[in-house]
Amino acid sequence: MSYRAPVKDMLFDMQHLAGLQALTEQIPSFADYGVDTAQAVLEECAKLNEDVVAPTNVEGDKNPSYWKDGNVFTSKGFKEAFRQFAEGGWQGLQHPAEYGGQALPKTIGAACGEMVNSANLSFALCPLLTDGAIEALLTAGSEEQKSTYIPHLIDGSWTGTMNLTEPQAGSDLAAVRTRAEPQADGTYKIFGTKIFITYGEHDMAENIVHLVLARVVGAPEGVKGISLFIVPKFMVNADGSLGARNDAHCVSIEHKMGIKASPTAVLQFGDHGGAVGYLIGQENRGLEYMFVMMNAARFGVGVQGIAVAERSYQHAVAYARDRVQSRPVDGSKPGAATIIHHPDVRRMLMTMRSLIEGSRAMSIVAAAAYDAAHHHPDAEARKQNQAFYEFMVPLVKGYSTEMSLEVTDLGVQVHGGMGFIEETGAAQYYRDAKILTIYEGTTAIQANDLVGRKTTRDGGTLAKAVAGQIEKTEAELAARGSASSQSVAKRLKAAREAYLQAVEFIAVQGKGNPNAAYAGSVPYLMLAGNLVAGWQLARSLIVAEDKQAEDADFMAAKVATARFYAEHILPRCGALRDAIVEGADSVTALSLDAF
Repeated sequence: MSYRAPVKDMLFDMQHLAGLQALTEQIPSFADYGVDTAQAVLEECAKLNEDVVAPTNVEGDKNPSYWKDGNVFTSKGFKEAFRQFAEGGWQGLQHPAEYGGQALPKTIGAACGEMVNSANLSFALCPLLTDGAIEALLTAGSEEQKSTYIPHLIDGSWTGTMNLTEPQAGSDLAAVRTRAEPQADGTYKIFGTKIFITYGEHDMAENIVHLVLARVVGAPEGVKGISLFIVPKFMVNADGSLGARNDAHCVSIEHKMGIKASPTAVLQFGDHGGAVGYLIGQENRGLEYMFVMMNAARFGVGVQGIAVAERSYQHAVAYARDRVQSRPVDGSKPGAATIIHHPDVRRMLMTMRSLIEGSRAMSIVAAAAYDAAHHHPDAEARKQNQAFYEFMVPLVKGYSTEMSLEVTDLGVQVHGGMGFIEETGAAQYYRDAKILTIYEGTTAIQANDLVGRKTTRDGGTLAKAVAGQIEKTEAELAARGSASSQSVAKRLKAAREAYLQAVEFIAVQGKGNPNAAYAGSVPYLMLAGNLVAGWQLARSLIVAEDKQAEDADFMAAKVATARFYAEHILPRCGALRDAIVEGADSVTALSLDAF
């Protein structure tokens, strides 16, 4: 099925929820990136992804990348699509102009990221990881490292990877064993095995820049002794040309349930004398630097969730418009009708649509906070936006990816029995989506971050401040006369109150009774994500009601979607509150021997 980028919805969110115009007025470097520019960029991005990248999606699933004699060959069409992606400047969209990037706001970049992931999730993982590598080098790399690697990463001639996981060390990075031996020339020899390395080997670029966590010989135990290294696939000569092959080799790739076309490599470093590595920053600060890459990737994975959900929704709508089955219950047609006439099918489609639009709005608003945090001329504005963005990252990653499982599941359900048949295409989105709740930090890891770093640490101050912003939106809604605004105000208020009770419980128990707080960590994340997404849709309702005359059909759909979310999705917050506040003891009540 063809993909059509939801450009109008993205622009609505940028303009009316994320405040793109205000960013262009407040941040001098963004002065030329207003709504008109955003529209031009999004429309061009849509063409590439609809016409070039999207057609590779099914082919890549049927005929995935494969490994042979140490080399990985990507699926048909991937190399050509990646070359067009790189030549169009899309890899450098958000990165500094001094290294060949276009320095556009993340607010625009997030929408473009959604498009490429909707077009082909497996394909989009390569630029996503490269973005993270660029961010890490910008943060901690030396000037020489930046000038050597970043321009090539931006122009797409090289790509980047993140090397954390080892066979014995999954999420527990304290267990990393890959070792780094200092050399007289200032380099290091790297020895070890890394697994689950996305695009760790492929044929789409001339070189691959591996960022590798390793432990320098004699370093402290645990995470305090981890350092970060650049380990290129091919050595880079003084003039920037490529030299000899480094001792970093792909020994196999995984066979997966989904994202089959994305090669997930097992990399072996140092089997032939040691891979040459270059220290990034200081020894024993590797995890700190890698978190920059991980945070960039976590936001990107949240966008992936929105993207695959959007593709599933479009597929389901197309099927529901074509599939004839049963007479409508209201007798509006004398015979069988297309299934989109049936109330329960419409309920499923509205659930899909509202979850996607709420999550998209949340991600674009978060991206705008990132832009302000990094570029606003006022220090206090940067500080406030940074705190808000950091609070939002686990919501964007955790809630949006869990949302994608619900949406792609419904996408299969809309198809009925045909959804279980691979040829219809609905199942691929379901299979692809599952990994999103796992890699770059599982949902539980995002939830633990939300509990520990974002709520307990400051006694819930920031979490409560977000609720204060939501309360202002409730007041705006309550002052309006429409039935939709009144309904949304009522449900938003109930959800916010449930959230505040959960925040108070988490903040208190997190210090005195951590098992009780962390027993409800994932429900807490889901409650917070649900509320913040609903808040953004509530804000969209206000705008849409005021602008009905500008685009009646589009604005009416925004109102209907926001009201559906409020009446069908926000009520889940109450049940989540009960599980967090009243259900903590039952999580750990069963003895370990009883399982």
